[in-house]
Amino acid sequence: MKLSRRAMVRDGLLVVSAGMVMPGIFSRGVASAKELALQGARFSQQAGAKTLIVVQMAGGNDGLNTVIPYTDGAYHQLRPTLAIPGEQVLNLDGRLGLHPELAPLKKLWDSGHMAVIEGVGYPNSSLSHFQAMDIWQTLDLNGNGRDGWLGKLVRGWVDKDGHPFQALNVGTQTVQALQSINAQVPTFNTINNYRVAPDPVDSDGGSSRLQTLMKLYSTYPKSSPYAALLEATALNAQEGSKQIHEAATQYHALASYPQGPFSAGLQVLAEAIVQNLGLRVGYVTLGGFDTHANQQTTHAQLMKTLAEGLSAFYSDLQAHGRADDVVVMTWSEFGRRVEENGSQGTDHGTAAPLFILGNAVNRGIYGEPPSLTSLDDAGNLKYTVDFRSVYATVLDRWLGASSKDVLGGAFGNQSFLPSL
Repeated sequence: MKLSRRAMVRDGLLVVSAGMVMPGIFSRGVASAKELALQGARFSQQAGAKTLIVVQMAGGNDGLNTVIPYTDGAYHQLRPTLAIPGEQVLNLDGRLGLHPELAPLKKLWDSGHMAVIEGVGYPNSSLSHFQAMDIWQTLDLNGNGRDGWLGKLVRGWVDKDGHPFQALNVGTQTVQALQSINAQVPTFNTINNYRVAPDPVDSDGGSSRLQTLMKLYSTYPKSSPYAALLEATALNAQEGSKQIHEAATQYHALASYPQGPFSAGLQVLAEAIVQNLGLRVGYVTLGGFDTHANQQTTHAQLMKTLAEGLSAFYSDLQAHGRADDVVVMTWSEFGRRVEENGSQGTDHGTAAPLFILGNAVNRGIYGEPPSLTSLDDAGNLKYTVDFRSVYATVLDRWLGASSKDVLGGAFGNQSFLPSL
């Protein structure tokens, strides 16, 4: 089937490489695009050379069985089958401990490279997966946001020459947190997928197809709305594919990564960092945390996958001399209910802990611990730390960006990172 440029523009889609599609953004005004570009310039003025890696734990991670209040009698009373026995918990401070499958992260804690932030949430927490994810990713507490908080940041790092890997999303589609009107983020699940797929009958490996595609882009009038964006996206996709494949031939992992898509995604991000592709924000997702039934085995495996993947990632960067340049932040759209359900699982909850990893991190447990007995009307924890203050901290104290500009307000800083 032939697909004309006119049809592509009409339908609001622009293919930039195999498996990559530009969203239908043309209906938004040119004035809006110009304003966002100006905002992006403000965000980029103080940008340094550090990298933030965001790990999304999709599905709603059970925070109480991740960072465990194992000395609290209410924890054991409300979870008669799911509570982790105290002798199995990896002690942090005599009050809290880690799930036993998080032993690789415990080593990072012991070496001083991990912080735990308790009770992270926001007012009137949503128990809907999709709405809660939107809130965390767009900062719109009504769950109706459009542009992602990281998208607002990244668009300030794309100049007229373009930087294909200032941001990189490992996955099958760009996450909402990285959505932006004037900066398209490379998204792929494997390096081999980030290319123009050749026709099986071609003998040139797809070179002719790529040239045809670039000619198609070049016919779009330069004076038309979003012409610069279209051109930059096409050129960045072409250049980015070349860069990432060249980097893959030169990079050698100096740590043993476990099998599976999560660790493979972390290895792609490590490659971009080690090979100096300019990565400032990397994003990878680990799914499967919606543990309504038979939670014990599933959650234990997820903890193992998370810990082993992050440990390998850190070890790889450390061996390459790049660990000082990277901070990792985890998040999940909500925690789980304090009391276990009748299916040996947990239902949707509210506040939960998150991890910050890296050489720059001030080790410690931050935030006020939420009470397991003074709960809201639904039996959920009351949050004690606004998630936006965590974002503000990594923006102000790590990435050197103005959190007030990016987040649209002042939310204060936590002390898990030193001031710049």
